[in-house]
Amino acid sequence: MMGDSEKSPSQNPTPPPSSEPTSAFERWRRKAALVTGLGVSEEERMLDLREYQTRSCEKTKDYLMNNSPAVVFMLKHLKLSGCAVPASNILCAPCDLSRAGGFSPDPGAVVLCSGHFFSQKHMEHTLVHELVHMYDHCKFKVDWNNLRHHACSEIRANSLSGDCRYTRELRRGFGSFSKQHQACVRRRAAISVAANPACPDAATAERAVNEVWDSCFSDTRPFDEIY
Repeated sequence: MMGDSEKSPSQNPTPPPSSEPTSAFERWRRKAALVTGLGVSEEERMLDLREYQTRSCEKTKDYLMNNSPAVVFMLKHLKLSGCAVPASNILCAPCDLSRAGGFSPDPGAVVLCSGHFFSQKHMEHTLVHELVHMYDHCKFKVDWNNLRHHACSEIRANSLSGDCRYTRELRRGFGSFSKQHQACVRRRAAISVAANPACPDAATAERAVNEVWDSCFSDTRPFDEIY
């Protein structure tokens, strides 16, 4: 006797047609429609674009976690500090246009903003930047509501990640042959601190950066020198 969950082949209902394209031609037709916009809505096109950007971001992230000397170095030292970072704690996701990545202390995750990177090197710098924040949070118990703590981590992250290399600054429209690196680190650290909900204004952010500058700019841990 067959159980209640079993049916003879003749009793099986016809499965509903799949919404996924079933042939190479249908997949090509679907992709062409998404590219041209013919026969699909703008919402469908944007959804497809976001999915593509996320897949591309994840692929580059995996490559960097295994092949970038700076990323591998940071992951190694996070593990040595008792804060190993699984790949699942580094996420690719859509973000607003104001950022390329972010670090969330709770639960200890890094977000890489899908579609916001103009090169693999840009993502590498962003990932190292956020991993420096994670390292500081793990090793130094950063209180992110304390503006001096936040400023110190931003100084270190901007200085050590490659974010303030000369070529990156030229792309942003900044260029100087005199203390360019320091000027970039100060500016970007102050902007980030000013965005902290605990910071009342830009002047307070700049003051916090200035107060911790000497000790934090010279602290290159876990690197031996500025990357």
